Amino acid sequence: MPMIEIRWHGRGGQGGVTSAELLAKAAYLDGYKGVQAFPYFGAERRGAPVKAFTRISDEPINVRSQIYTPDIVAVLDQGLVELIDVTEGLVEDGKIIINTTLEPSDLEFERGHVFTYDGTGIALKHGLLVAGLPVVNTTMLGAFAKATGLVKLETVQDVIREKWPGKVGEKNAVGAAEAYETCSD
Repeated sequence: MPMIEIRWHGRGGQGGVTSAELLAKAAYLDGYKGVQAFPYFGAERRGAPVKAFTRISDEPINVRSQIYTPDIVAVLDQGLVELIDVTEGLVEDGKIIINTTLEPSDLEFERGHVFTYDGTGIALKHGLLVAGLPVVNTTMLGAFAKATGLVKLETVQDVIREKWPGKVGEKNAVGAAEAYETCSD
């Protein structure tokens, strides 16, 4: 398998950086030899647009730059679609996974195959909140597993439970499973 590059778009406080890191760990546990995860920080604050990146490969990864031509774009907040071009550089047959209540057919992009799921609704349903706001990073990991098939849902749930032992991890693992089940294209 060639190297797969993923760009994460979210808002400060939604857990995009953590998503990138947990995906890399899940990919490593699922047998990929090369994984990377790293954030892109500027003067961001809670609520401001942020980016993070993940690379997955069967071979060691030597490149250390930002991702400019992603294979997959994960969008934690649908509102970002109106603010920035989340598909910038997306490869022609790339995938776009968006947390939204809209159906994939309701979204128009010049390129890419669109997958949607209601991560915010799932987070609210399961009490996945920080400072009273829904956190959708773990639900995105479940949707990512379904949309791409690159990692197993069970592995995603294992890394979530390891990151947050106890009730918090279990609630997030259940949210990831629901996102997996409801992600559609």
